[in-house]
Amino acid sequence: MTTVVTVVGARPQFIKAAPVSRALRARATEVLVHTGQHYDAAMSDVFFAELDLPQPDVNLGIGSGPHGRQTGAMLTAIEAVLVETRPDWLMVYGDTNSTLAGALAAVKLGIPVAHVEAGLRSFNWAMPEEHNRRLTDHCASLLFCPTGTAVANLRREGIDDGVHLIGDVMFDAVRHFGERAAAPGRRRALGIDSGPYALLTVHRPANADDPRRLRAILDGAARLDMPVVFPVHPRTRAALAALDHPAVHLDTPTDDPAARQSGDANRPIRCRLPVGYLDMLALESNARMILTDSGGVQKEAYFCGVPCVTLRAETEWVETLVDGWNVLADADPDRIVAAAQRPKPSARPAPVFGDGHAAVRIVDALLGAPLAAR
Repeated sequence: MTTVVTVVGARPQFIKAAPVSRALRARATEVLVHTGQHYDAAMSDVFFAELDLPQPDVNLGIGSGPHGRQTGAMLTAIEAVLVETRPDWLMVYGDTNSTLAGALAAVKLGIPVAHVEAGLRSFNWAMPEEHNRRLTDHCASLLFCPTGTAVANLRREGIDDGVHLIGDVMFDAVRHFGERAAAPGRRRALGIDSGPYALLTVHRPANADDPRRLRAILDGAARLDMPVVFPVHPRTRAALAALDHPAVHLDTPTDDPAARQSGDANRPIRCRLPVGYLDMLALESNARMILTDSGGVQKEAYFCGVPCVTLRAETEWVETLVDGWNVLADADPDRIVAAAQRPKPSARPAPVFGDGHAAVRIVDALLGAPLAAR
């Protein structure tokens, strides 16, 4: 039976791995390796539980740190796992340091690499993710592209062999878990039963670690004509505490609704603890507007038919910009407000991310079977 070592390390990868792992384990042996890049319970454990993702076979527990040290530690630890298991394939997702470390460890041992979410490009070399995704693509034997744009990006770099257009595995996950996330009890528990609100997420170092940019984003969000719900990433919480922005109430972290309401009473930006996948889907699907620097949240906004404002100057997910579902506002308060106040697009989001069966096509390719029709 085919053995696949899957490397994950961050919450977007847990979401992407869930549908693939479910399809893979029905037909092959999977060894799931968690690098520990996201190690906080709110960023890791809850996702495994909610997504029915098997507990990791190996947890490397590497945690955070400077890019070089973190990536090197992961590479060394993953190499040891691969030497012991000698899998037929090493599979990685997206563009984190865990992705690159897994790909490098495998290719140096002669183990073929499968890259899920291949071909994405921001063309911004200041982003660590751009280095990771490009290098991983050039190591991979199977490149699973979510969109035609990703296929074209690879072709421009001379990569044609092993490229498959399979759709987006995050769309698989939204289709599978959407009904569970929409349960009325979940909405009530989140305090989103009535009234419009905007949803804000900020986690990328370019925004979270730059006080000027972070302040500008908060200035723009505070000017919206509705409350802003802000699940705060752990790295962003420390930056917010140092910034002490007047629109933000940042007290002792709590998920108690009464305590949140008291602290938020006169603040336009309502901070809360990070949420799990199902709660995040509920917040996204019920929002009037989403403001984010996350690639995954941009896509989920598109899947849910909720207008998005991207707090960056570029996006890998250019398909979301079509028909105005997503607008690039960078960290400019005036552009953020203007983008958030635009009318909701009249056209429905185009079905450019596949049909919700990307995971099956990935497993077909790994096992050498013809890919399902697309």
